[in-house]
Amino acid sequence: MTQSTPAGVVVGLDIGGSKTRGITWRDGVLVADAVAGSANVQNVPKEVAEANLAELFAALAAAAPGAAPRAVYAGAGGIDTDEDAAALAALIAPHAPGAQITVVHDTRLLLAAGGARTGVSVIAGTGSAAWGTNDDGASARAGGWGYLLGDEGSGYWLGREAVRHSLKRMDLGLEPDTLTAALLAHVGLDDPRALIAHFHHGTTRRYWAAVSPVVFDAAAAGHAESLAMIETAARDLVELAAQCAHQLGITGPIVLGSGLGSNQPALQQSFRTHAAAAGLGEVRILDKDPIFGVLELVDR
Repeated sequence: MTQSTPAGVVVGLDIGGSKTRGITWRDGVLVADAVAGSANVQNVPKEVAEANLAELFAALAAAAPGAAPRAVYAGAGGIDTDEDAAALAALIAPHAPGAQITVVHDTRLLLAAGGARTGVSVIAGTGSAAWGTNDDGASARAGGWGYLLGDEGSGYWLGREAVRHSLKRMDLGLEPDTLTAALLAHVGLDDPRALIAHFHHGTTRRYWAAVSPVVFDAAAAGHAESLAMIETAARDLVELAAQCAHQLGITGPIVLGSGLGSNQPALQQSFRTHAAAAGLGEVRILDKDPIFGVLELVDR
C-alpha cells in the first residue's frame, strides 16, 4: 500500500490501555516521538486521560518546537460509536488548535501499518478485536467488547485462564504444577488459595494481561494445559478474523499484531494453522507499532 507523503505537520496517536504513544511527522519525516500514560477513558478516569494527553503533547512540542499540527489522527480501543470518537476528539482538541482531528478504532491503524489497504486486522494484546474492509469500502468488526464480555484470545484471557487452571487444581487437591508454580512466583504469592482475593481486589486487567508470558514459558517447557490455552486463544482470534472476512467477501490479507500477536511465535504459528484451516489467505505478522499506519490513513 502506497500513497504520497502527507505534507505539513501531522501528529499520530496510538492510545492503548496502559500507555499513549505520539509521533509528530513534518512532511513525512519523524521529528518527535513521545510516550505518556493511557488517555483511554475506558481504562482511566477522564481527568487522568486529560493529564496524560497534556504531558504527551508537551513532550512532542519540546522535541519539535513550532511544529503546530494541521492534522491529528488517533487510534484507540473502545471507539465503537461516533459519540466515542467525538468524546476523545474533544480531549485532544485543546492541544491541537485548528487541526483536523480524526479518531478511529485502533484496528484501523494496525491494518494500515501492515501494508494493507483492504483485509482484516486482528489485535491480540491486553484485549482482542478484529476489523476489516474491502475494495467497496464496506467494513466489518468482530469482538472488542471488553474483558467482561469477550476479549477472547487476549493477554488478559490467558492470564485469567492461568488463574482458573490453578484454582481448579487446588479444588481437586492437586499440588501446584509447572504453570501454577510460575504463576505464583510471578504474582508474589505462595498459596493458590490467595489467588482468589488477589484477582478480585487491587489488580487490573492490564495486570493479568502481563501474566500471559508465564503461559507461553510453561508451554515452551512442554506443559500440556498451557499449550492447549494457546491453541484455544489462536482459534478464537481466527474466528474473529474469519467473521469479518466472510462478511466482507474476502479471504485476506490478515494482519496480526499488538503485544501478543507481534511478539509470541507460538501464538503466531497456531494462528497461521487455524487461519489456513478456516480458508483465510495470507497472514502477515505486524513487525512495527500500529502508529506507523497513520501516514497511510491521514489524508484519505
